[in-house]
Amino acid sequence: MPRSRRSTRASGPSQRQLRVGELIRHALAELFSRGDIRQPELAGVTLTVTEVTVTRDLAHARAYVMPLAGANAADVLAGLERSRRFIRGRIARMVELRSVPDIRFELDSSFDNYSRVTRLLASDEVRRDLDPGESD
Repeated sequence: MPRSRRSTRASGPSQRQLRVGELIRHALAELFSRGDIRQPELAGVTLTVTEVTVTRDLAHARAYVMPLAGANAADVLAGLERSRRFIRGRIARMVELRSVPDIRFELDSSFDNYSRVTRLLASDEVRRDLDPGESD
């Protein structure tokens, strides 16, 4: 029985999207580690590329980045956005793709979410609710 378009879309990213995202993530990490980008906001900044998501048509990508300790995150993002064309050109030379997606940069908020959940789980109210020894 053939699958409908609706069920395919709801299933998440395809293997091709995941593979292209990982290729770009590795290339970005290498590019950032070499320090090839000449923007004042990026000078001496250590960047982590946590994930790259790619659209179904492979035309657009979103790279989630985080500067070390979150320092000057807004300035770093501005520098990356100004360097988008340069970065895309370098990525095109580093990976074997027919065309490199247009890359947008976003701050990765997963670290903040992790900290928030950790604080919540460590709170007295949650510990009290999870403690099996206490009864009402």
